[in-house]
Amino acid sequence: MKRFWKKAEAAPQDGGWGIALDGRPVHTPARAPLVVASPALAEAIAAEWAAQGETLDPASMPLTGLANAAIDLASPDPAAFAAPVAAYAESDLLCYRDARDAALQAEQATAWNPLLAWAEGRHGIEFTLAQGVIPVDQPAATIAALRGAVLDLHPFRLAALTPLVTIGGSLVAGLALIEGAFGAAALWEAVSLDELYQERRWGADSEAQKARARREADWHNAARFLSLL
Repeated sequence: MKRFWKKAEAAPQDGGWGIALDGRPVHTPARAPLVVASPALAEAIAAEWAAQGETLDPASMPLTGLANAAIDLASPDPAAFAAPVAAYAESDLLCYRDARDAALQAEQATAWNPLLAWAEGRHGIEFTLAQGVIPVDQPAATIAALRGAVLDLHPFRLAALTPLVTIGGSLVAGLALIEGAFGAAALWEAVSLDELYQERRWGADSEAQKARARREADWHNAARFLSLL
């Protein structure tokens, strides 16, 4: 889409805050009004529109994309939208430890055990840990509690949780960020631990580094979206 507007700004709309392009309200891909509850988020989304060049680049508008997902996808049927993310309760990254490398095991324990301990205290649950990649069954109560925590989220928080979990492979880490229990940078280091460890041991691959940089940007964009809600 070619840029047709000169000015993008946040403006009160429908009891919340919308984005106006030369005074005309922006709509989502499903043609719903792009309205958010937070003026700070609306200002940040408007800034994405204002920063566009001659052609609209959706990849440079992550906050707009997350707001669209919240409105068009999460809000109409939160349970259906949440289901793939809630399924990570059965196979959280943090429960799978290396089976052979003692140094990596130690780093995993240092980085991951505090996150699991937080989740256990927060939700009154316990986790089963595995050595290696063979799947282990988590207690039914653990799965139910984590799924419940996901389903309780507002659609805008749910929209932000989705990339966090799919990028990091950990529902626990995503929920910890949602609740502000740990910082975004520390949690990114935790979910990237295995990859970073192997890179330190065997050397860097430029393509892998580029892919990780893209995932890290997506991670921090989701975290910023949450901070603006």
